[in-house]
Amino acid sequence: MDEDHGRFRSPVRGELDERRAAVYDAIVSGPRAQRTRLTPLTDEDGRLLGPFGPMLLAPGVGDAVQELGAAIRFRGELDDRRREIAILTVAECERSGFEWFAHEPPARAAGVSDADIEAVRAGREPGDEALRIVWRIVRDLVTRGALDDDLHTDAVAAVGAEGIAELIWLTGHYRMLATALRVFDPPVPAGARDVFR
Repeated sequence: MDEDHGRFRSPVRGELDERRAAVYDAIVSGPRAQRTRLTPLTDEDGRLLGPFGPMLLAPGVGDAVQELGAAIRFRGELDDRRREIAILTVAECERSGFEWFAHEPPARAAGVSDADIEAVRAGREPGDEALRIVWRIVRDLVTRGALDDDLHTDAVAAVGAEGIAELIWLTGHYRMLATALRVFDPPVPAGARDVFR
C-alpha cells in the first residue's frame, strides 16, 4: 500500500453516514466483488482505494459514478479484450497509473498479449487487428473528441454503433476517474504510481 495519503483518504466504513455507507457497500459488494478481484478495492483497514474513495465525497453523484462504472464493465456488449484495451488506452493517454495498474491484470486475464499491452503503454497501436481499431477509436476520442468519417466507418464495421456508444461512455468515464485521481490524489496500492515513470 502506498503510504502517501494525498489530499483525500477514504474513511473506514464505520465512520460513514448512511448515504456514504450505501455507496461503499455498492462498491465492495456489487458486481466488482462477484468477479475475481485482480486489484484490491480497499486497503487492509477497509478504506477504499483509488477513485472509489472520492466517490464518497458527494454520495448522490458518487453512487451514480460507481454504478456507471459497473455497467460499463459488467453489462456492456464489448468483449473483455476490447473493453480492457480501451481502458488501458485511456489510462495511457491520461497517464493514470492507478487505472493502468487496475486494468493490466484483467487485460492479461482476458487474453491480451504482453506485446499488445506494452505497445499501448508506449502509446503505440496494438498488433492485434481487433484491438487496433478500439485503440484508434479511443485515441481519437481522447485527443480529438470525435471520429472522422473514415474511422467512424471502420468502427461501425468492427464494433457496430452499440460498440461505438459503449466506447464513448467508457472513454468519458475513465477520463473522469483519471481527473479525480489527479485532483484528490487518494491512496493507491503499491506500484500504481510508478507505471508511467
